[in-house]
Amino acid sequence: MKEKLNIDKHWTLFLDRDGVINEKRENDYVKNWGEFSFTNGAIDAISRLSNIFGKILVVTNQRGVGKGIMTEMQLLSIHDELTKAANQSGGRIDKIFYCTDLLDTSDCRKPNIGMALKAKMYFPEIDFRKSIMIGDSMTDIEFGKRLNMYTIYISKTQLQSELFKIADYKCDSLFHAAEHLIKI
Repeated sequence: MKEKLNIDKHWTLFLDRDGVINEKRENDYVKNWGEFSFTNGAIDAISRLSNIFGKILVVTNQRGVGKGIMTEMQLLSIHDELTKAANQSGGRIDKIFYCTDLLDTSDCRKPNIGMALKAKMYFPEIDFRKSIMIGDSMTDIEFGKRLNMYTIYISKTQLQSELFKIADYKCDSLFHAAEHLIKI
């Protein structure tokens, strides 16, 4: 990449959760902390990224609550443990925004930008043009693009990443995304 982003404490990092921070459970949901498993290097990446970004926010679709597979209290407990783990590693997650709605047309369900607008209300200093979205799905990348963010697509397979040409950068893990961002 030729352009330099000049990331500093005025920048905001938006992270998807499942498939980026933790291993995605195919055809299932993380319903408790015991089922939560960090992706390789994710906790270290969050720690390193905390040194350069002013805000680190998680934006996550959590349809399992809407389906009744888990409760909102279970989800909040998982997010509390995630935040604690980030803090214990020397990193931080400033806030986690989630959407439990079932319908894809919901304003807050990615790729729709409702969670970003809630983040902006909570943190008025957010400038979406000085924000980065890291995700592992097309909806994550579309969410970032709708807000003019720099986007990073996480893919474990080369074939799948070919489908995501709109992302600004592609790599195989949050750890490698962090290395990329620290270099530029």
